[in-house]
Formats: sequence, structure tokens, C-alpha cells
Amino acid sequence: MIIDFERVTKMSKKSELRRALEVEFAGILLALTLLASTSEGLNTEGLYLLELKKSIQDEFYFLGNWKSSDQTPCGWIGVNCSSGYAPVVKGLNLSFLNLSGVLSPSIGGLVHLTFLDLSHNDFLGSIPKEIGNCSSLEQLYLNDNKFTGQIPVEVGKLSNLRSLNICNNKINGSLPEELGNLSLLVDFVAYTNNITGSIPPSFGNLKNLVTFRAGQNAISGNMPAEIGGCKSLKLLGLAQNAIGGELPKAIGMLQSMTDMILWGNQVSGPIPKELGNCTSLETIALYQNNLVGPIPPELGNLKSLKKLYIYRNGLNGTIPREIGNLSFANEIDFSENYLIGEIPTELSKIRGLSLLYLFQNQLTGVIPNELSSLRNLTKLDLSINYLKGPIPDGFQYLTELYQLQLFNNSLSGSIPRWLGLHSGLWVVDFSDNLLTGRIPPYLCRHSNLILLNLEANDLNGNIPPGVVNCKSLVQLRLVGNRLTGSFPSELCNLPNLSAIELDQNKFTGPIPPEIRNCQKLQRLHISDNYFTSELPKEIGYLSQLVTFNISSNLLTGRIPPEIVNCKMLQRLDLSRNRFVDALPNELGTLLQLELLRLSENNFTGNIPAALGNLSHLTELQMGGNLFSGEIPPELGSLSSLQIAMNLSFNNFTGRIPPTLGNLNLLEFLLLNNNHLTGDIPSTFENLSSLMGCNFSYNDLTGPLPPIPLFQNMAISSFIGNKGLCGGPLVGCSVNPSLHSVPSLESGGTRRGKIVTVIAGAVGGVSLILIAIILYFMRHPGQTVPSLQDKDTLSPDMDMYLPPKEGFTFQDLVEATNNFHESYVIGRGACGTVYRQ
Repeated sequence: MIIDFERVTKMSKKSELRRALEVEFAGILLALTLLASTSEGLNTEGLYLLELKKSIQDEFYFLGNWKSSDQTPCGWIGVNCSSGYAPVVKGLNLSFLNLSGVLSPSIGGLVHLTFLDLSHNDFLGSIPKEIGNCSSLEQLYLNDNKFTGQIPVEVGKLSNLRSLNICNNKINGSLPEELGNLSLLVDFVAYTNNITGSIPPSFGNLKNLVTFRAGQNAISGNMPAEIGGCKSLKLLGLAQNAIGGELPKAIGMLQSMTDMILWGNQVSGPIPKELGNCTSLETIALYQNNLVGPIPPELGNLKSLKKLYIYRNGLNGTIPREIGNLSFANEIDFSENYLIGEIPTELSKIRGLSLLYLFQNQLTGVIPNELSSLRNLTKLDLSINYLKGPIPDGFQYLTELYQLQLFNNSLSGSIPRWLGLHSGLWVVDFSDNLLTGRIPPYLCRHSNLILLNLEANDLNGNIPPGVVNCKSLVQLRLVGNRLTGSFPSELCNLPNLSAIELDQNKFTGPIPPEIRNCQKLQRLHISDNYFTSELPKEIGYLSQLVTFNISSNLLTGRIPPEIVNCKMLQRLDLSRNRFVDALPNELGTLLQLELLRLSENNFTGNIPAALGNLSHLTELQMGGNLFSGEIPPELGSLSSLQIAMNLSFNNFTGRIPPTLGNLNLLEFLLLNNNHLTGDIPSTFENLSSLMGCNFSYNDLTGPLPPIPLFQNMAISSFIGNKGLCGGPLVGCSVNPSLHSVPSLESGGTRRGKIVTVIAGAVGGVSLILIAIILYFMRHPGQTVPSLQDKDTLSPDMDMYLPPKEGFTFQDLVEATNNFHESYVIGRGACGTVYRQ
């Protein structure tokens, strides 16, 4: 057999080539297969989530297991998938993960999503409109983030949505009309945003809506009548918006509503009587609106009502007796309205009532004894009305009562003796009434009493031991009675006491050294009594003292230097006593002082220059003493001085410091009745706020500065200075004596002289009235100091006519019809003059 080796060789080479090609092809197929299997590792929803992650800042790496190498995202943090062969993302919960960044439009790719919770993070930016593509979404929680922009109208496409919560963000714009398309919506929560505009009428289509909360926004407009279509609505919460107009009568159709929270809006008009049809109501909060008219008796139909708050409106008329039918009510607040008539006895039928506030109305009659049957009453406030008669004796048997406020009425008789014996009272305020008799001994029997205010009555006797030993007491206010005895030093053993106010009583004796134990005291007011002897040096231990008023007593001796240890002092009033000697130089170290009154004592020596360091001082009263020397130029550094600088009726000499012209906030400057010389500084033209001033009865000379301030001032502000001229005075060339009232011009008629005298008198009286008005505006309830008893004062008292007994700011208000323009008879540099 002949073998063709050449042919065999060729065939072998072809076979090897074929096998090589087959191996290469198989390798290519394997590579393609591996490539294909790698690209199919993460499904489409996973890719959307990875895209979502790109715009999220994950500071604590909570989303660290979101990886592209997974086949599905179903094992990722926060991701919840359906079960089965081909799972889809049904829920995404990323709440409380400290995430920030923005919400990517890729969220719209999760079309199977039914639950999305991104709450309590720091997401910024707008809610993407692509959210509307999540057509299966049932619950959407974006609350407690920093989302801005408007609610996208595309949210209205989420036809399966049941809960939408976007509260506590910075969302603005109006509520989209398209929200009315969410027919399955149960809860809409959007409070604390910047939402504006009105409530869309389309909300009336939300038949399944149970909760509607959008308080603390800027929603305006009227409440739409269509709201009556929300038949399932239970909670209507729109407090602190700008909703106006009247409440629609259709609100009476919301018979499932349990809570109506509309306080802090601008709702006007009457309370609709149809509200009485909402028989499921448990809470009505309509306070701080502009409601007017009477309280509808139909509210008595609300048998389930527990809380009724309609205070701070303009309601009038009487309290309906039908309110007594609210048998389940526990809190009723009708305060700060214009209600009239008597307190209905039917209120006593509400056995569970724990809070009853009727204060600041115009109620009359007596406090019904029947209220004593309200055994669950804890808080009762009937203050600021026109109630009269006695405090019901039955109040002392209300065992749960801890707040009883009846101030600013005309209640008479004595305080029930056993008050406090059976109840742990916290607050008792009977001030500004006509109560007589003694302070009850058991007010602090249970050691709970924090505030006791009995001021402005006609109580007598001593402060009982049960009060002065009350360990819980924080404030004791007994001003304006006829209480007697010495200063109750036991008060200084009370660990929490911060205020003692005993002004305008008949307390006697010295202030005891035990005052040092009042370590927590911030306010000590004991003016207008008969305290004697020297002020004890132990006052310096009161390091927390802020206001100290011992004016109008019989205190003598020097001011103890230790008082400068009270570094917190802001108001110090030592006026109208018998203090002597020089002021401690260290007074200038009380840098918190805002008010310093030292008038009408017998202080001598120079004013310490260090007083110029009191940069917070707004009022300085030093008139009616025996101060001498020159006025320190350092007083010109009191840059905050505004109310007054009174240095009158002293023995000051020398020139008026030009630095006083730096007091550009000052309203009243009194330098009269001293021995000042020289001219009035031209720097006074800087005193643009000055409303009144007096330079009379000094030894001033020279022309008045040619500044507008002095051109219309009354002549009485300058009399008693022989050398002053110019301005409203006669010309400097004439140089008359200013001890007499000058005529209008040389050779003037008798009528001209009369006019001049009248003008001077009116100017003088006007300055007095202005000073009194300002004093009472700033210090209501305090009397204007009279200088009529000072032995050292000038006999020329035309600038200091003493007020009539009991002269009050209210007298001025009544005399001028509340300072009406029709009573104005002139205006000048020293203020406005009113006729009486």
C-alpha cells in the first residue's frame, strides 16, 4: 500500500487548525455567556435605588449594603420586597437614618411602591414631580425634613394614597386643587410649613378623610363651605394660620368630628349655631380669633364635649344656661371676651369640671354659691370682672382646688377663714377688691403655696404665722392694706422666696438684721410704711436683689456702704426718708442700675463722680436734698438716661456742665432751685428728645442759646435768674429783673400783662401735668412725690403744685377724655397742654 505522506501531513494540519478554531470559539462563547450573566445581576428597581443613592449623603454609611453586585435589592437596608419568583420593591423605609441631600427623580421608577417613609432626616430641595409615577403608593411620609418648594400637583395622581405626611418642613406655595382627587385619602398632615393660599374647595371631595392637620402655616382665605363634604372627618387642625371670614354653616355637617382646632387665626363673625349638630365633638379650640356675637345655646347639645376653649375673642352677650348640659366637660375657658350678665348657676351641674376660666369679661352679680359643689375643680379664675359680694364659704371645702384667682373685682367681706385647710393651694390672688378682715391662717397648710397676692384690699392685723413660715412660698404681695406689726423676719427663712411686697401698709419698727437670710430675694418693696431706724448693713448680703424700694418711710442714718455688694440691683429707691450724710462713692459700681431715686432726704456733700459709670441708668432722681458742690461733668456719660435727671432743690453751685448736652435721650431735666451760675450751655441744642426742663431760681446769666428748644418754653422755666435774657424772655438790652413776670413789651396794656401771667401759669401747670402723666405712665399705682413739707425748699412753689389726694393717672385720662385732640389747647417744647 502506498501511503501519501504529503497528503496525510496536509490533512493533519487541517484537523489541528479546526480543533484550534473550535476551542477559540468555545472560549468566545464562554466569555459572552459570563458577560451576559454579569449584566443580569441587578434588576431594574435596584438600579433605580442606586440612582437614588447617588443624591443622598449617608454620613454614617447606613446604606453600605446597597451594592450593584446583588441580583435584587430585597436584602438592602430599608427595602421591603414582595414574595414570589420575581419580587418587586413594595416598601422603602429610610426614616431616622441621619440622611441628607435631595430626593432624586429616580424615585418615580419604583412603580410598585406602596410604602415610602423618608421621615426624620435632613433632605433638602423640592419633592420631585416624578413621585406622581408611583401609582401604587398608599403611604407617603416625608415629614421632619427640610424639603422646600411646592407640593407637586402630580401628587394628585396617586389614586391609592391613604396617608400623606409632609409636616415639619419648609414647603411653601398653596395646597394644590388636585389633592381633591385623592378619594381614598384618610390622613393629610402638613403642619409647620410655609404653606400659603386658601384651602381648595376640592377638599370637600375627600369623603374618607379622617385627619386634616395643617396648623402653623400661612393659610389664608375663608374656610370653604365644601368642607362639609368631608363626612368622615374627625380631626380638623388648622391652628396658627391666617384663615379669615366666618365659619361656614356647613361645618355642622361634620357629625363625626371629635376635635376642632382653629385657634390663632383671624376667623370673624359669630360661632355658627349649626356647630351644635356636631355631637361627636370632644374638643373645641376657637381661641385667639375675631369671633363676635353671643355664645350659641346650641353648644349645650354637645354631650360628649370635654374641652371648650373660646377665649380671647370679641364674644358678647350672656353665658347660656345650656352650657350646664355639657355633663362630660372638664375644662371651660371663656376668658378675655366681653361677656355680660351673671355667672349661670347651671355650671354647677358639670360635676367633672376641673378648670373654669371666666376672667377679663364684664360679668356682674355675685359668685354663685353653687360653684362650691364642683368637687373636682382645680383651677378657678374669675378675675377682672365686675363681681361683687362675698367669696363663697364653700370654696374652702374644695379639696382639689389649687389655683384660685378672683382679683380685680369688687368682692367684699372677709376671706373664708378655713381656706387652704382642705386643699393644697398653689396660687391665691384676691388683689384689687374690697376685702376686709384678716389673712386666713391656713392658706399654706399643705405647704404648696407659691403665690399669695392680696394687695389693694382693706385687710388688717398681722401676717399670720402660717404664711410667714410657708416653706413653698415664692412671692408674697400684700401691698395697699392696713396690715400692722413689725417686719416679719421669719420670711427670710423661706428657701424659695424671691419677692416681698409690703408697700402701703402700717408696718413699724426697724428692718431687722435677719434680712441677711433672704438669700434668694430678688424684689424687696416695703415703701410707704412706718419703718424706722437705720438701714442695716446686712442688706449687703442680698446678692440676688434686683429691685429695692424703701421709699416713704422714717428711716434715718447713713446709707450703709455694704449696699454696693448687691451687684444685681437694677432699681433702687431710697426717696422720701430721713437719710443723711454723703453718698457712698461705691454706688458707681452698681453697673446694672437702671433707676436711682434718692429724692427728699437730707443727703449732703458732693455727688460722686463715679455715678457717671452707670451706663444703664434711665432715671436719676436726686431732688430735694442738701447736695452741694458742682454738678459732676461725668453725669454727661449717662448715655442711657431717658426718663429724667432731677437735681432740683439742692445747693449745687458752679456752672452747668456742657457735657449734659450729650444726654440725647433725656426727656426731663430739672436743675431749678439751686445756686448755679454762668450761662446755659449751647450744647443743649443736642437734647432733641427733651420734653420738659426747668432752670428757675438759680443765678444763671447770659442770653439763652438760640436753639428751637427754648423758643416756645414757658417763662416759668427761667424765672428767678436775674441775668438770663433772650428767647421767650425780654431782650438782653433791657436786662430786667426776672423775679417778676415780664410784660409782653414795654408800655404794654393791662390786658397784655394778664395774658402774659396766664401764659406763664399755663406753661407751669402744663409742665407739671406732663411730668405727672409720664410718671404715672411709667409707675402706675404710685403717688407723685410732694415737696410741700420740705423745710429747705424755696417758697416759690409754682412749679411743684402738690397733686390732690388720690390723684391718679386714671384721673388724667378721664379729665382729658383719654387725651383726646379736642382737649388740646397748645403745644410747645415742653409738651402738650390739655384743658380740663
